[in-house]
Amino acid sequence: MAQLILDGEATGPVLHCEEGLSFWGGVDPDTGTIIDVHHPCHGRSVAGTILVMPTSRGSCSGSGVLLQLALNGKAPAAMVFTAPEEILTLGAVIARRLFDKPVAVLRLEGDEGAVLARAEVATITGHVLEADGVTLDLQPIRKEALRLTQGDRDRLSNAAPAPIRLAMDAICTMAVAVGAEQLVDVSRGHIDGCILAHDANLIFAERMATLGANVSIPTTINAISADHGNLGAHGMEPGFEDKARRLADAYVTMGARPTFTCAPYLLGDVPELGEKIGWSESNAVIYANSVLGAQTAKLPDYLDLFVAMVGRAPDTGMYTATNRRPSVIIDCDVPTGHDDSLWPLIGWTAGHLARDHVPVLRGLADLAPTPDDLRAVCAAFGTTAAAPMLHVSGVTPEADLPPTSDAATTHIGRHDLLQAWQELNAGQEEIDLVAIGSPHASLPEMRQFSAHMDGQVRNSATDVIVTVGRGILDEASAQGILARLEACGVRVIPDICWCSITEPVFPPGARNLMTNSGKYAHYAPGLSGRSVRFGSLKDCAEAAVTGQVSRQPPDWLSS
Repeated sequence: MAQLILDGEATGPVLHCEEGLSFWGGVDPDTGTIIDVHHPCHGRSVAGTILVMPTSRGSCSGSGVLLQLALNGKAPAAMVFTAPEEILTLGAVIARRLFDKPVAVLRLEGDEGAVLARAEVATITGHVLEADGVTLDLQPIRKEALRLTQGDRDRLSNAAPAPIRLAMDAICTMAVAVGAEQLVDVSRGHIDGCILAHDANLIFAERMATLGANVSIPTTINAISADHGNLGAHGMEPGFEDKARRLADAYVTMGARPTFTCAPYLLGDVPELGEKIGWSESNAVIYANSVLGAQTAKLPDYLDLFVAMVGRAPDTGMYTATNRRPSVIIDCDVPTGHDDSLWPLIGWTAGHLARDHVPVLRGLADLAPTPDDLRAVCAAFGTTAAAPMLHVSGVTPEADLPPTSDAATTHIGRHDLLQAWQELNAGQEEIDLVAIGSPHASLPEMRQFSAHMDGQVRNSATDVIVTVGRGILDEASAQGILARLEACGVRVIPDICWCSITEPVFPPGARNLMTNSGKYAHYAPGLSGRSVRFGSLKDCAEAAVTGQVSRQPPDWLSS
């Protein structure tokens, strides 16, 4: 099938990526260069290409990166997927609808996708794709095929306010693009596009606020790019800090709560089992689906706002029981004597194995993973997988769902975990920065890190920073954890997360960082330009005190 999701005239060289790519942390938003050091196409540029890949993966923020590329003329001329894709497609929808910057989006399946992948140059004209002498007729998607309620139709009518029409049009376009037949009600939202990673996020948010957009369901906000309650306290460039504040304030103006955390599941009011919600931010989505048993798509940035505005989302993906069934089985053979670095390594490896399939991980129940262990799995899984959910047999609430009939079985063992550890440990022995809190640190994580520090003061040449949500910071302060960490020379900063941190909050002189986060270990080389070491929370505390980390893997992996 050759399907035209978004039309546009395009000619360019074919860039074929056999592996899906996260534009967030994977593509430079100003140049189009692929900066994900773990990706096979690292160093190449997507600008002006006919980009062909199975689907996107990783962060929901990729839609914002695509919009930034479109605004500065560095976007692909067209994007061609061989499986359903939402994140980059939504970025293209916004580029077209709000800013008249077209990027064609196609879906080719089977032999047609293989033909284009082998081509050197391709051209899209109208409803026709030509590549190396092969001509394919493209079938436009049909939004009229959606079954809409009267309320949906009212929101699409000329009588509806302009921002509501825009939101509904985008939601309907995405629904048809991913094969949904109708929309579904959602009860709460979470906004991800509030990080000032580039100007596109600010331009979009202020445009929508100016148009009079407002959320209609309870909506939280992701981590932002400034400590909103302490502006001016961290030496940030005033112009950047002001933009970061404006971006956050635009969403507050539109009715969202100023929670400023990438871990909304740590807030007091969490979604219930079976509750349909409209969340963005990859780790939050995967945790909500997997651990809480709530139901949400991995909404791309900007679509999260549209869904929050109307309380409706495409009825597909994790909203349907069938799609929540595991379609790959991963048996985990865990070495004895492991530490907490096990869990990010399992998530990161499982993502590579599962890709766009929902996996069930077996063999972990006897280890009694904690909520922090599970969120470490989910966060790392989200960097390497396109799937918005996983199951842990005997642990997560829907792990007894029967696997699909064609589910393959694969395995994670010591060798796989060691390989993952080596991949995430390309940095040097000398540690300039210890980074905790990606996603935002939980209260138990802060308490445990404080215990590992054991009152010792950090090395004078090693900065130590923990990022947290406001609510957790208040609890840590009330329990004395904050004071103990600060006495050790640890900085604890709310509102900002490692995926949104910039200099000078990120120490400009740091060249090699240490983290216990599989997510940040994956993204940091591309986002910060620094080399990275990864290890347990105890390893991080030891690196904070000594300024050093061993090049050797932990005993439980190497013995």
